[in-house]
Amino acid sequence: MARLNFLEETRFEKLPVHIYPTPVEASKQVALRIATLIKSKQQKGEKAVLGLATGVTPIQVYRELVCLHKEEGLSFSNVVTFNLDEYYPMHPDAEQSYVRFMNENLFDHVDMNKQHVHIPDGTLAAEDIEAFCLNYEKKITAFGGLDLQLLGIGRTGHIGFNEPGSPPNSGTRIVTLNDLTRSDAAKDFGGKDNVPTKAITMGIGTIFQAREIILMAWNTKKAEIVKKAVEGEISADVPATFLQLAEHAEFILDEDAASLLTRFDTPWLVKDCIWDESLIRKAVIWLSKTLSKPILKLTEADYNANGMAQLATEKGPVYDINIHIFNKIQHTITGWPGGKPNADDTQRPERAQPAFHIA
Repeated sequence: MARLNFLEETRFEKLPVHIYPTPVEASKQVALRIATLIKSKQQKGEKAVLGLATGVTPIQVYRELVCLHKEEGLSFSNVVTFNLDEYYPMHPDAEQSYVRFMNENLFDHVDMNKQHVHIPDGTLAAEDIEAFCLNYEKKITAFGGLDLQLLGIGRTGHIGFNEPGSPPNSGTRIVTLNDLTRSDAAKDFGGKDNVPTKAITMGIGTIFQAREIILMAWNTKKAEIVKKAVEGEISADVPATFLQLAEHAEFILDEDAASLLTRFDTPWLVKDCIWDESLIRKAVIWLSKTLSKPILKLTEADYNANGMAQLATEKGPVYDINIHIFNKIQHTITGWPGGKPNADDTQRPERAQPAFHIA
């Protein structure tokens, strides 16, 4: 069932979103939540069962956890971990191995019981993978399920290595990697041809069983897919949209990753704005593109029907706004330089000579 959202500013967002100025600040908050969970479980004499992710996104979270261990004595002795995925085939000592990644970024720096670490095995014989995956699920269940699952998001919208087309009830399994996913990993492998074509991953259904799910995303490269995942329709084409169905899922973003969400990209659709020159220009151009209509033909009805009634009222009449923005854009178009070398430019739409000379 879809969540009810009574906040006008976030009404396009279909699950909770928390935004921080930088990845470092966001990562500190995530690390503190994990630390609180670990301590709470320790006080009860219970295991804290964590689902962990790899890649650039969670590295700062792991750094913060290591700091909490070394500086504040946070113990990981009661922590059990299950990693989301691993390339296949992959030797655990390989530079690109997620076993190596986790050891270097977290496990080697805290008091983890290595018997409590679980990472998909990239060295399995093909005929042993199915049994391994079933056992991976059984182990998660045996420890009482995941208390908290960390996720990143790929540009295809994948979570773990659940690529487009993955069903929402999928379990741990071997999958074929999307071409874009392999292209994004190419730099780590010295070229796309060296990137494994397969991986072992927890399924979307496995992830859903976690009692808390935190998806993290940083920088503008993730902004487009974040918008689709948070505001788009649920679709197997963007697996992260399935998180809209999870009761305890949330997105934690930096400002760059959140920049294309409606409340930041087209804020006039969800709240009153302070209409400076830059925002007026952005809104008018957006309206023109949205309606496939020339700026000079935009009407007051167009403004009112597309969240720009405040602009029309405060800065109107609409005709004057249109003329002003049209002229601003027109004045950015120049006829200099242009045409063929030594051609007569006197009849070009702009002046024949530059407006200034560089000394």
